[in-house]
Amino acid sequence: MGLIRLVVFGFVGLSVVYFMVSIYSKSVRREKLEDRWGEDNPDSTDEAAREAFVDQGMVEYNMGIRPKLILLVYVIPTIIVAVIHFLTTY
Repeated sequence: MGLIRLVVFGFVGLSVVYFMVSIYSKSVRREKLEDRWGEDNPDSTDEAAREAFVDQGMVEYNMGIRPKLILLVYVIPTIIVAVIHFLTTY
C-alpha cells in the first residue's frame, strides 16, 4: 500500500516539476529569440514580423530534442526509486 501511495504522489510531484521546468525552458527560449530579433533588427518596429520570427523559433524549439529531454524528469527519479526499492527489498 505504501508503494502505491509513493507512486501516486510521486507522479503528481514529478508532473508539477515537469510543467514548471517546461514553462521555464520555453520562456527562456522565447526571451533569447526576442533578444536575437532585437540584435538583428535594431531599428525595426514591425511587431508582426517579430512575432512571426519568435513563433517560428518556438515551433523549431518544440520539434527539437530539449523538450524531449525534459521528460527525463519522470524517468530518472523513477529509476532511482525502483533501484532503491529493489536493493532494500532483496
